[in-house]
Amino acid sequence: MKIKLLSFLLLVLISSGVQAQTVDEILEKYFEALGGKQKLEALKGVKMTGKLNQGGMEIPLEIVQLSDGKQYATFSVQGMNLWQNVYDGTTLWSTNFMTMKPEKSDAETTENFKTSLGDFPDPFLNYKAKGYSIELVGKETVDGSETYKIKLTRKPLTVDGKKEENIAFYYIDSENYVTLMVEQEIKSGQMKGSISQSTMSDYQEVDGLLFPFSLTQGLKGQGSQPLTITKIELNPTIDSKTLQFPEGN
Repeated sequence: MKIKLLSFLLLVLISSGVQAQTVDEILEKYFEALGGKQKLEALKGVKMTGKLNQGGMEIPLEIVQLSDGKQYATFSVQGMNLWQNVYDGTTLWSTNFMTMKPEKSDAETTENFKTSLGDFPDPFLNYKAKGYSIELVGKETVDGSETYKIKLTRKPLTVDGKKEENIAFYYIDSENYVTLMVEQEIKSGQMKGSISQSTMSDYQEVDGLLFPFSLTQGLKGQGSQPLTITKIELNPTIDSKTLQFPEGN
């Protein structure tokens, strides 16, 4: 009995080791496909310019993400500049679509946002140092392409004062080793329980790094909004005033 139990435990340990090694091997090829770990770690920021297609209307959009966590997304609708997920290093704020005025996020939303600050430029980069864990779930087909389905577990989120698991599934092309899709359960708000689904395609090289120039964002099984990137600038210079909450509004 003891021999059988020992054999079983050894088999489990060996299987776990093989799986972990396989995941890390996949990620090594993944980083290589993107341009290499060294270039990714040296990246200080990304500025993307593009157009969001909403009901046939093209909306100009600009997204900036910096290595220190500061970021913003801004788009123009009928001559008005609207801002989303603007973070200056302390305060998180967005334009309220009802009042059309800037509004600071509550403490819980801000703290949950901070759990992903280390994800730039890629959540898998140095994932162990971030306290994340990964697991190879298996293989699945996405839009006709075979992918590795990888489960990424980040630091827990806080929802109504309670800790919730923070899990996303990445589908990495088994031939080209780029991300084709990301899925994650929405934990709060009106869409709580729904699965957010993002897709990436049309990868192009920018100064030695690979980026998707075609993206979609939506809910699984409920359609999505296409986003076409027209320009990507690396290590942009951003005026800090752009990120500051406009007091007095």
